[in-house]
Amino acid sequence: MPRPLREPIGLAYLLARASDTVADTRLLPRAERLRHLATLSAAYAGAPGGDPAALARACAPLQTHAAERELLERIGEALSRVDLLPAADRTAVRTVLATITEGQRFDLERFPGEDASTLAALDTLADLDRYTYLVAGCVGEFWTRVHVAHRPRLAGWDVAAMSATGVRFGKALQLTNVLRDVPADLRHGRCYLPARELAPLGLAPSDLLDPARTPAARRLLDRLLREALEHYDAGWRYTLAIPRAEWRMRLACAWPLLIGLGTLAAIARHPNPLAAERPIKISRGAVRAILARSSLTVWSDVALRREAGRLRAAVRV
Repeated sequence: MPRPLREPIGLAYLLARASDTVADTRLLPRAERLRHLATLSAAYAGAPGGDPAALARACAPLQTHAAERELLERIGEALSRVDLLPAADRTAVRTVLATITEGQRFDLERFPGEDASTLAALDTLADLDRYTYLVAGCVGEFWTRVHVAHRPRLAGWDVAAMSATGVRFGKALQLTNVLRDVPADLRHGRCYLPARELAPLGLAPSDLLDPARTPAARRLLDRLLREALEHYDAGWRYTLAIPRAEWRMRLACAWPLLIGLGTLAAIARHPNPLAAERPIKISRGAVRAILARSSLTVWSDVALRREAGRLRAAVRV
């Protein structure tokens, strides 16, 4: 990141990661996690009351990853840094965190169980779209506003229009995550494939736990893959609108789009992706190749379009 952007974006990421860690601490009862998320949401908004330190004492010892444990232990430090940000950056960070924590609470409330025996599903495509906005699409708005505030080369941007395009950028990445993680999510009691879309295919959410039944959902999967591709197209419009001199911002946008498209292609060509035994992802070698090629072509609209088109064409739906 350019230097003026490192602190607001870094703090927003760390605090979103902290609340996500709390939401995922399955050793704590769900009601307790929701209570801690409410505490964090209030703290992120700068509201008085609540005790993030108590939250850290409850959640940090349960983390298996040392970095996540340290993050929760130091959450008070991160919150104090937010208070010291310039007013516009502070407002932007608090706004995006309010939306992200709303999404994390939505997830815990909508899916009450922890395993396949308590499987629940979203109802409609509108629910899925709302979820992808809450946990990722809102980041596109935040990203746009803080960059425009700090990068004079973006002064000509229509902030409202580019924020809307940025929302679709975030939705592209989250929808890719949703489609990649269907098998694991089902085992944890979550079905993000909407029940009302499964029903016309003769399926209930619980049927997806049977690998022999999942091919019947291929039509819905392909529909969502096409929707994801349309979001990726918006993401590329966003990226190519970035002035070439803003090469760091360009790379920060191009990398997740390229890796995401590669992942989407791997999902599309898998014979039964909704029942994959292992997570579907591209290899580390493929990631390194993407990073190397894009680092050389970041200044060229033609080269970036060509690379995006090659990966997009590999998503056969």
